[in-house]
Amino acid sequence: MSNFTVSAAYMFGADSIPLHAVEKIKFKHGVIDCKRKSCDSAGLALLWPVEGFGRILLPTTRLPERKEPYILNLELARAKLMQTTLKREDWAIFEETNSFANLAHEAQGLFIEALKKIKDPAEASRLADESLRKALIFSEKMASAHADVFLEVRCRKKGLGRHSMGCCIDPELIGQEKYRKWLLEMFGFVTIPITWSQIEPEQGRFDYSSIDRCLEALAGRRLAIAVGPLLCFDEQYLPRWLPHGQWEFERIRESAYDFVSRMVSRYSRYIHAWRLINGMNACNHFGFNFEQIIEMTRTACLAARAADSKSRKIVEIFMPWGEYYATDRETIPPLVYADMIIQSGISFDAFGVKMEFGTDKPGMHLRDLMQISSRLDFFTAVAKPVHITGVAVPSGSPGGDQDPTVAGMWRKPWDQTVQSEWIDKLYRIALGKPFVNSITYSSLADSDRLEIRESGLLTTDFAPKEAFLTLAKMQKMIMGH
Repeated sequence: MSNFTVSAAYMFGADSIPLHAVEKIKFKHGVIDCKRKSCDSAGLALLWPVEGFGRILLPTTRLPERKEPYILNLELARAKLMQTTLKREDWAIFEETNSFANLAHEAQGLFIEALKKIKDPAEASRLADESLRKALIFSEKMASAHADVFLEVRCRKKGLGRHSMGCCIDPELIGQEKYRKWLLEMFGFVTIPITWSQIEPEQGRFDYSSIDRCLEALAGRRLAIAVGPLLCFDEQYLPRWLPHGQWEFERIRESAYDFVSRMVSRYSRYIHAWRLINGMNACNHFGFNFEQIIEMTRTACLAARAADSKSRKIVEIFMPWGEYYATDRETIPPLVYADMIIQSGISFDAFGVKMEFGTDKPGMHLRDLMQISSRLDFFTAVAKPVHITGVAVPSGSPGGDQDPTVAGMWRKPWDQTVQSEWIDKLYRIALGKPFVNSITYSSLADSDRLEIRESGLLTTDFAPKEAFLTLAKMQKMIMGH
């Protein structure tokens, strides 16, 4: 373990909410030392190698502080076994007849053996590692089996349709005939990405050329079109004329209202869904307080509703596990934000959630499919439909911040086959949730502009990857032919 790299590590407390008051998470001499200001029980999440399964961001259970180190391997296995037990109860999966039920028994047996060897940390770790591997395989098989049952019912009852699967387009490529051919052949729902800084580079001067070019290229097609996000308070998406620390909140809010109102009014005839505001829970460049975060969300929804009462209004949740909250006090945990904007009576139609993985950035370290399914299940309590507004994983391992040792991998290093298999399982899990209305892939084709390199469904010369063909089969299944 001397060469182990601690990646994506954070501590969390009750309800899996990341903790602020962490002084350090440091690895030395085979021990991860976690120091925090409070003595309350806490858990540790980190990217962890699992032989035969990959490198996945996994949590421990919450543990009381003590001087003697815990056996990390054992606590990771304990947490995964607890999660699978709770989801079996939640999903009412009690039968022991399925082909993979024996994996659960084997994982539990190995964990018990590991507990018996707790005085021999090396042997306990070996047994716990094997328990974790089997538990992960079982949990993903269970999540997929559960999803397939509900997906089959949704398809049979025509609960999904042509607009259930979409793709985010690249405005710089939409003029390419081959690009458009694959886009229109596959998808009935497309998203045109924009940023406030792109549309209003100078205060009061608007450049609509990118959107106009896309709408012109897509004219006359039977397409549902989404646009957004209109507002995102991450510095890179904000116009430079909005100076940090120089404007009062009311003035920023007025500018935001005006921008949303102008955009929605101009394009209301063409747009079926607006991604109004993205990541207000996590992206807070101006340091808005809690009330201002809620008020800015309300402002975006009010402006859009006043300009267009028919189209769908989507509020996007950024980083649904909330890793950002561990380091930024001026943010809100994602599910707390979701609950608060509902409790505040804000008028909007659905939540948007992104599931993009494969790079060493907060929120983008790879999670296993059971974790993803469980996180989506949290939205059953918020009484709003969910749209997966972005999905992406790479089809290669280009290194750098996408090196699997720091970003994660599933089964083996990313290639077209692994990307295709992962996307197939993720889509089935998401569309098997009755509250998930649509799922949008983040990029049709590879380009040097992608945040996750090699994550497109087409290569740079627009040749279909295996993932594209997988989604084509799924689209046919949804359409019933």
